[in-house]
Amino acid sequence: MTELIIYAFLFLSLIAHTLMASKMYRTVHADQSLSLKERNDWKLKALILPGYYFRKYKGRNKGIK
Repeated sequence: MTELIIYAFLFLSLIAHTLMASKMYRTVHADQSLSLKERNDWKLKALILPGYYFRKYKGRNKGIK
């Protein structure tokens, strides 16, 4: 039973990671103010720690909007 709970937690974590990375990927891709290199950098960061880097990306753009 414990093993099932661990696998369920890992599966939910993986799904959450994937959804957050795709949300950041779409947001960065739509931002026309970034150069191609900057977009690619942010997209790669989205694959590593999407929640952390998405907050950093949003904070970076607060002054612009």
